[in-house]
Amino acid sequence: MTTVVRFPLGEIVITGNASRRLATEAVLAGLRRHASGDWGNLCPEDAMANDEALKNGYRLLSVYGDGLHRFWIITEWDRSVTTVLLPEDY
Repeated sequence: MTTVVRFPLGEIVITGNASRRLATEAVLAGLRRHASGDWGNLCPEDAMANDEALKNGYRLLSVYGDGLHRFWIITEWDRSVTTVLLPEDY
């Protein structure tokens, strides 16, 4: 399956907490989904806000997983850095 990348991720970083608690496969799948514009477990309003942010050059947020394995992926407005983190790392 080919994934269409809708924006550059820039440098990819992960918090130490997320690195210890998340499976590598889940993080890589999340990064692929995020870059393709699949925002994960966002409410419809937040997903629409991300679609607008993609067009207008604002920060992007995706949410994947659940429970103790719930994590966020945030790409900065200038697409220079994408961070993988747990909600409590924010």
